[in-house]
Amino acid sequence: MATDPSTSFSGGLPAEREYFFPARPDNPQMRDSASFWIADDKGEIGLPRFGIEAVGANWDEHLVTFNLVFRDGRVYRLRGKGTPHSPFNAAGEPAILGAGGLAFEVIEPYRTWRVTYDGPAVATTSQRLIDGDQTGPTVNLRVEVSTTMAVPPWEQGALLADAAALLHNTSDGDMMGHGPRIEQLFTAAGTVEVDGETHTFTGSGLRIKRQGVRHLEEFRGHAWQSAVFPSGKAFGYITYPPHPDGRPVFNEGYLYLGEGKLVPARVVEAPWLRRLVPAGDPVPVVFESELGITRIEGVTALTTHDTAFRPELPNFPVLFQGECRYTWDGEETYGMLERSTVRELIEWT
Repeated sequence: MATDPSTSFSGGLPAEREYFFPARPDNPQMRDSASFWIADDKGEIGLPRFGIEAVGANWDEHLVTFNLVFRDGRVYRLRGKGTPHSPFNAAGEPAILGAGGLAFEVIEPYRTWRVTYDGPAVATTSQRLIDGDQTGPTVNLRVEVSTTMAVPPWEQGALLADAAALLHNTSDGDMMGHGPRIEQLFTAAGTVEVDGETHTFTGSGLRIKRQGVRHLEEFRGHAWQSAVFPSGKAFGYITYPPHPDGRPVFNEGYLYLGEGKLVPARVVEAPWLRRLVPAGDPVPVVFESELGITRIEGVTALTTHDTAFRPELPNFPVLFQGECRYTWDGEETYGMLERSTVRELIEWT
């Protein structure tokens, strides 16, 4: 990636925002969370969204999720609870969020993070997850990845005034979460060990750092994409599907040209989830910004799906999480896509 190691990627945000709660928050609904997406630069290995959600009411057991996908359709996933790790590093800073076999550590704020996983996962496939089968044998795997930030952080609501207003005054803010939330793209180098195989890779990905209160009762679906290219160019956005009555929805994103600041952008065409396939689904996105109209081509590559009915959230949408191959002005990379749609809009086959 064409990035200057001396460049600050904090975007002017304070270093303290990178650290975690040192103890259980007073508000039982308050959450501290980190999640990552990682893809190798050959499209052979994907680590779609995996993370830890630490909620005040259940502070002694953090929610841990993990996904590992291979090009041949193999998937290894975990959904469970884990005993929290100490948040303190050797310097006494609350730089670690860990639970069970998963841990995130801030090495240098807005610059370097380390990710490790050493624990169990259910072996399955992309197609079996589409079919609603979440069962399979349990295997142990190990992952270790070092990440170096490559793009300034994007704080949701900081780029477009109308997006900020929607976060504060509508249910879109409830779904995003009330509290600080940032995303930041990075380059990565790591090792994956599973089923007697060891894979060493380089690639890129996205991290999300959130502290706040979140409500998902009115979650109707979303589209969320981001990637960084070898030249240093990058993009990202989140938006929600149109309201039937025409009310505005949160729609904010950015384009990055490899240096300088994020260019605020709005999505005018998003790849809403309509069908469930293991790979090969076209997922282009079109932005409108001061640069004009920008089209980025995409196709799904390394995917997971969650089609299970959730009794506690009966209207929760069907969920896609995966890594995609993106093309922008002839340049290619792999990056993330998460999207969801209410069940009645899915073309079931």
